[in-house]
Amino acid sequence: MSRFASAETTAETARISPATSSRLLLAIIGAASLAACAQSPVGRQKADLASTGRQVAIERPHRVAALHPRPISRVRVPSETADARPTASRGVASFYSDTETASGEKFDKNELTAAHPSLPFGTRLRVTDVSSGRAVTVRVNDRGPFVRGRVVDISPSAAEALGMVDKGITNVRLDVVR
Repeated sequence: MSRFASAETTAETARISPATSSRLLLAIIGAASLAACAQSPVGRQKADLASTGRQVAIERPHRVAALHPRPISRVRVPSETADARPTASRGVASFYSDTETASGEKFDKNELTAAHPSLPFGTRLRVTDVSSGRAVTVRVNDRGPFVRGRVVDISPSAAEALGMVDKGITNVRLDVVR
């Protein structure tokens, strides 16, 4: 009877709680999964590809340029008819007064001048009021306008010639004269 009693006490002490057994089972499954991934041929292929990709990037950094065979700079093609006058734009014109222009010359309200955002200084523009048909030729000597929707700012004398002083702004068509 002592033999049974000692076996019974050993079984009681060797018993593992359910929480501990589930933790042990999860640890064994996790270790087996990691071991399987480390020996997987897919894992090796990914590792091989990653190392060659880095090596190619280091050896041939100019490879990206081969993806863009066309030149980045644009070549301007002359227009088919040399005597045609290109239309610069259509939009809203306003008039302004300033003390100094972007070209460096002093602003004169009595001259027929204009401010345009991109045309070269010295460009002659014919500004035509769309509603009345009145037109005036101005010289670009400043940058602007800096208000959304406006295409040109003209001097007060040019605005007077167009008859837009009372309105302040008007719809115009711009034609490059030269």
